[in-house]
Amino acid sequence: MILRTIESRRLTLVAATAALVEADLEGQAVLGELLSAKVPENWPPDLYERRAMKVSLELLQQDPRQSGWSFWYLLTRSQETPTLLGLCGFKGRPDQEGTVEIGYSVLKQFQVQGFATEAVTRLLAWAFSHQNVSEVTAETLPHLRQSIRVMEKNGFSFIGAGSEHGVIRYAVKKSDRR
Repeated sequence: MILRTIESRRLTLVAATAALVEADLEGQAVLGELLSAKVPENWPPDLYERRAMKVSLELLQQDPRQSGWSFWYLLTRSQETPTLLGLCGFKGRPDQEGTVEIGYSVLKQFQVQGFATEAVTRLLAWAFSHQNVSEVTAETLPHLRQSIRVMEKNGFSFIGAGSEHGVIRYAVKKSDRR
C-alpha cells in the first residue's frame, strides 16, 4: 500500500486511507503493522472520537481522493521504529468560501513537546498550497491552554464563539502567512 506522507523535522505525517482507518478501528496491532510503527498502549489520544472515525471511513471509502482532507497519523522520525503519537487533520474538504477546519490530539506522554505545533505547521502549508483554500479554522475549549498555544504559534487569531456551546474559534488566513 502506498501512503501519502509529509515530513517535518521530527515527524512523519501519514494521510488516513480507508485501509488505515479500518485497521485503527480493528485495533492497535493491525494499525501498527500497516504503519510499520509502534502503537502505544494508551492509543487513541484524548478527543479522538470513534464516531468521527467511522464517518471518515465512509467518506474515504466513497471517495479515496478525500485522503489528505481527513486526518493524518503522526509518527516519530527519530527512532529506529517510528512511534504513533497522535492525530492531526481536517474535517473535510474546503467549503465554498475556501475555509477548512483543522483539529489535533496527541497522546499524553508526547504533549508539551511541540509535536502538535509542528504537525499543524506542516498541514497549514499543505492546505494553503491548494489554490481553493483561503482560511483554516480551529475550535477548542477556553480552558485548553495548550491547544490555544498551538494555534497562536501557528498564527491563528481568536474570532469568537465556536460551533457548539462553550467552544471558541480561531482562524488563520492564507494572506496572513505570506
